[in-house]
Amino acid sequence: MIEAEMEISEDLVRDLLRDQHPDLAALPIREVAGGWGNQMWRLGDELAVRMQRMDPNPDLQFKERRWLPTLASRLPLPIPVPVRDGTPSERFPKVWTVMTWVEGTPLDHGSITRSDHAADTLAAFLKALHVEAPAEAPHASDHGGHPMECMEGFEQFLRAVDLGHVAEDDIRAVWDDATAAPGWEGPRVWVHGDLHPANVLVAEGTLAGIVDFGALFAGDPAWDLAAAWVLLPAGGASRFFDSYVQADEAAVRRARGLAAMKSLFLMLMGQNGDRGLPGGKPNWGPAGRSALDRVLKGL
Repeated sequence: MIEAEMEISEDLVRDLLRDQHPDLAALPIREVAGGWGNQMWRLGDELAVRMQRMDPNPDLQFKERRWLPTLASRLPLPIPVPVRDGTPSERFPKVWTVMTWVEGTPLDHGSITRSDHAADTLAAFLKALHVEAPAEAPHASDHGGHPMECMEGFEQFLRAVDLGHVAEDDIRAVWDDATAAPGWEGPRVWVHGDLHPANVLVAEGTLAGIVDFGALFAGDPAWDLAAAWVLLPAGGASRFFDSYVQADEAAVRRARGLAAMKSLFLMLMGQNGDRGLPGGKPNWGPAGRSALDRVLKGL
């Protein structure tokens, strides 16, 4: 169940800092556009406050607090690292976390112009991330299953989206191939799980950082490999897989199907935004359509 949105203001953020981290309360505070499950506030030049908003429980932030400091030290791109914990209170009965700020523009408001560099950078990041996770690492929840386990979500998105000139049969062909692919048989590896344009930062035409690890889990890397089509310009997927190296044919098939589903999701969010529906993101629609075109063409 999704909770009603709670109004979060600059005054509230500052009051919480005064109560729990007074040494940070005098720093400049400014709202960061975007966000849905959590709202971000820039805190000075180097920090941000991540406020639980629409997420129904605090587990996602707890997961980031537990694992991101460990992962950050070996990743080749900056990621946010929790540095202070905010506890629920009468003033704000939800979880909040002070994290390091990652510079860059979200890809849904920017662009990649250095395609080869971005493909190589994404491959290097995911190779570094996709290592065997410890036994206590989180399991997948609504993200992370074999495409065959995601049939309901795929069908829901496919029915809800205005496909325009795109043939439904072409999308189904990619999806059916993914559901028929063998599952992941390797060790449980770390997976970001939610790589889409709003969770990737760009600067100077290439990737500059990765944010929002709330979906982090250990399992099938195909969920991240889908980003080759969802994030990179045409031609980038081929360059990415040449650089990533360690994906077998089955993983690529699963990843391409998941990329089709993620593209439909982006299109649906864009469609909702165009209709003025809560949570809609108008600028996600074009990103989703471009991604779906790359998926169907295998680019």
